[in-house]
Amino acid sequence: MNEKDPRQLIRVARDSDQDSSVLPLDLGARVRELRKERDWTLEQAAQQAGLARSTLSKIENGQMSPTYEALKKLAVGLGISVPQLFTPPRKNQVNGRMTATRSGEGAAYTTATYEHELLAETLTKKTMLPYRARIRARSMEEFDGWVRHDGEEFLYVLTGTITLFTEFYEPIEMKRGDSAYYDGTMGHNVISTSPEDAMILWVTSLV
Repeated sequence: MNEKDPRQLIRVARDSDQDSSVLPLDLGARVRELRKERDWTLEQAAQQAGLARSTLSKIENGQMSPTYEALKKLAVGLGISVPQLFTPPRKNQVNGRMTATRSGEGAAYTTATYEHELLAETLTKKTMLPYRARIRARSMEEFDGWVRHDGEEFLYVLTGTITLFTEFYEPIEMKRGDSAYYDGTMGHNVISTSPEDAMILWVTSLV
């Protein structure tokens, strides 16, 4: 198995899945489209968002740049998140993407502290990076500093017990069935505390 820094898993996956076809978004047109999808008049949408009708009209026609507070009101009124206001609409079609990884058939990446098995490797342009890991480390001294990377991360303990160390929180003792969700840019490391190496499932966002 190849020796690779676990931090490279996220970077390599993000680079290989980069989509360069995303076009700049016209916010006004996007807001108008979302309003019409709901069959709302300008007046109805403005009431839902708590904005003046004239303000909403100017936003849709590109005559003003809304403040962040106005964007939040718009998102809440439309029942979506702020980032979704800036997400180009996708075609109304089901692409049916799927891949399955049999046990033990994922791509292997090994370091002194972790043994990673990368899952769903054949699926391109993923927004999540799932991988199973055997935790070989038994102390923080085995790490060359904190692991940190872009995106958010979900951890689920499959077998054994671990301690999750993070940059801004007290260490957390975790056992089978326990999980954690955290910011990947915050330094984090995991060690096994059970007699056998613990196994965990990691899912890292790539956007």
